[in-house]
Amino acid sequence: MGCYKIEWKASAKKELKRLPKPTVGKILAAIDSLPLNLHPQGSKKIIGSEHTYRLRAGDYRILYSVYDNYLVIEIIRIGHRKDVYKKIT
Repeated sequence: MGCYKIEWKASAKKELKRLPKPTVGKILAAIDSLPLNLHPQGSKKIIGSEHTYRLRAGDYRILYSVYDNYLVIEIIRIGHRKDVYKKIT
């Protein structure tokens, strides 16, 4: 496995800034571990999408896409589990 690079959508950065500080730490730890394990325990593929997965971090979800051809992990959305699946792009 190659060395994957993490890229953030601007909207995901904004969503992260709005979250409580203790939650941000958990989310960043989960994201930092993604290049070592693209599909950690609890990660599930989003139905209807070719490259998109979700990862749990407490009551929050991280939606990310994995592009194997480019060795890129793109963080798409971060939010509370009740809201994060609305309007997935």
